[in-house]
Amino acid sequence: MASMTGQLLVATPTLKDPNFDRTVVLLVAHEAGGALGVVLNRATEVPVAEVLGGWSSLAREPSVLFEGGPVQPESAICLARTRTQTGRVKGFHRIAGPLGTVDLSTDPGPLAESISGIRVFAGYSGWSAGQLEEEINAGSWFVLEGLPDDPFMARPDDLWPMVLRRQRGMMAAVAHFPADVSMN
Repeated sequence: MASMTGQLLVATPTLKDPNFDRTVVLLVAHEAGGALGVVLNRATEVPVAEVLGGWSSLAREPSVLFEGGPVQPESAICLARTRTQTGRVKGFHRIAGPLGTVDLSTDPGPLAESISGIRVFAGYSGWSAGQLEEEINAGSWFVLEGLPDDPFMARPDDLWPMVLRRQRGMMAAVAHFPADVSMN
């Protein structure tokens, strides 16, 4: 399977793992050895300023930490968007287009002119070699193109239905699938 780095994994209604129910995951890396991503729509109530004071001025609203996934929740991944897709930005590792990661141990000051916003994720979502492909084949995930602003939505709870609604055909109807079908 070709690399899916930069793609969105959108949980299907059949995926009942509480870690991923109605989530949208941005794949930060996808290689033969496995895959790594961050959940884009699980905001916490912990302000970025409380944990990473210097970076808070670059954080997009809501300016809080996000639950990136169940793996190593004590670690952090910082997703950033550059102001331009061209040119090299020191300290920025490009994922796709203007999206990439930055090292939180560096000084955020020099990046301020080149970065239009960041999101900080506590933990990440990880899959061993072949595991993600098996989950996709089993119908747990839709693999979809993302937009550069998807990771930086002001209302991240709206991301799952929004990504699905912009698809064509029956997939757009999945956005209206009730969270609890017994309540339908």
